[in-house]
Amino acid sequence: MRPARLLGAAFLLSAFALAGCSQGTTAAPASPSSAPPATGPAGPTAPVPPKFASGEVRIALVRQLSSGDYFEQWLAGAQAEAKALNVTLEVSSGDGNNDKQALNLEQAVNQKADAIIVDHGFAQTVQPAIRKAADAGIPLVAFDVDPGTDKAVVLSQDDHRIAEQALGALKADTGGAGEVVYVYVAGFAPLDRRNETWTQFKKDNPGIEQVAQIGVVNSSTASAVADQAKAALQANPGVKAIFAPYDEFAKGAALAVKELGLQDKVKVYGADVSTADIAVMTEPGSPWVATAATDPSNVGRVAVRAAALLAAGQDVAAELKVPPALITQKQLRDGRIANMEQLNQAIPALRTPDVARVPWAPSS
Repeated sequence: MRPARLLGAAFLLSAFALAGCSQGTTAAPASPSSAPPATGPAGPTAPVPPKFASGEVRIALVRQLSSGDYFEQWLAGAQAEAKALNVTLEVSSGDGNNDKQALNLEQAVNQKADAIIVDHGFAQTVQPAIRKAADAGIPLVAFDVDPGTDKAVVLSQDDHRIAEQALGALKADTGGAGEVVYVYVAGFAPLDRRNETWTQFKKDNPGIEQVAQIGVVNSSTASAVADQAKAALQANPGVKAIFAPYDEFAKGAALAVKELGLQDKVKVYGADVSTADIAVMTEPGSPWVATAATDPSNVGRVAVRAAALLAAGQDVAAELKVPPALITQKQLRDGRIANMEQLNQAIPALRTPDVARVPWAPSS
């Protein structure tokens, strides 16, 4: 998942936590301009629709999870884009409770939001309400969840490519041979897609042997995975690598390797990135040597842009994919990169302003 900052009985890609529903509303200041749009490559190319100019557009963001670095950065990006577009973003979270997320989605439909973004979730619990929204003519963006209808725009990271990039680094470092511990929990679209790539990777590289599969998601995913990883490493002393394609998984795996003093022998290959992840990857003796990721705040921006376009009656591609980049420990250390702002400067491809670009707004 960041995914991601996309799991056991609870949720996916830190912390899919079980807690109460947290709700909030982010409203952008209503400061419309009646002047003609600016021209130029970074400026608007169309006039602002009246409903956006008056600040009347409401977009409901219905989340399964809200805790964890990935999800917090994703939300920050979504909120920033909503402010830039002068729309109100109505945020709800199920905090890992799938039934609560479904109820939040029903509420957004009943309140007649101008567009709805469904952020993660289990298909069987959200699809009935998604169908209700589609039947009501409410535009939908589904991020990292199967909406069950072609009336929703499907937004995702390119999860197959994320896994390919991380596994490419693993293969290069191991020579395509060795024992590997795999961290995975089924049932979440991003991790399931990454698992498809892992399954094919093992077929294509018979020298790679999966000796253990671990994985859990709860209110303290990283520490829970660390406990599992320590047990797996102690039971399999020949392990050379851990493939942990979600940053909370990777944090836990890295912690386990360090606590066992195996940094020189076992390396961690992850997915997703945040400022906190960068700190873990670059700390002395860290075994987390590579991660493949999008910028979660950028993905949140794309989701809001797509929803805004739909609310304005604009055409949007049925499927939107945000491409990832491979980020290595060496690259971070050599560039003295310590946070996401510096990472975006070093890797401009993490910014995708042309994905679901809004013609009446400056490029973000």
